[in-house]
Amino acid sequence: MNKSTWVYGGVMGVLLIVLQSLNYRTLIKDISLEVYGGIIAILFLAVGIWLGSVLIKRVNEGTLFSFVKSKEVGLSNREAEVLQLMTEGLSNQEIADRLFVSMNTIKTHTSNIYVKLHVKRRTQAVQKASELQLIHTLSKN
Repeated sequence: MNKSTWVYGGVMGVLLIVLQSLNYRTLIKDISLEVYGGIIAILFLAVGIWLGSVLIKRVNEGTLFSFVKSKEVGLSNREAEVLQLMTEGLSNQEIADRLFVSMNTIKTHTSNIYVKLHVKRRTQAVQKASELQLIHTLSKN
């Protein structure tokens, strides 16, 4: 089991202990069902926000492409995505399929990338992106 499962189980265990320690029968008479639903919703919201931030942090640590540096070169976000997919060795058709756009759109982005990086071929673009530290190699742990 992974860590988040244990944490989630622990939070639920603590919630059960709190409810039992507050004398559950008395609370049922005093507080309406809507308040209970609200309390549980707030707890799940907090756990969801925490878990989402942890997952986003893990995803961002594993990115191959630096969008911040791509802005310094003058690439748009879409051009940066196309360049990233070019570095993965995908063809224009594969890039178009992955990004749900037409081949002509990819050809336009590719030619814009060539102009902005001052290169003439795909391999030169990948090499230049590496030199400018637009792409990073991941360590396989």
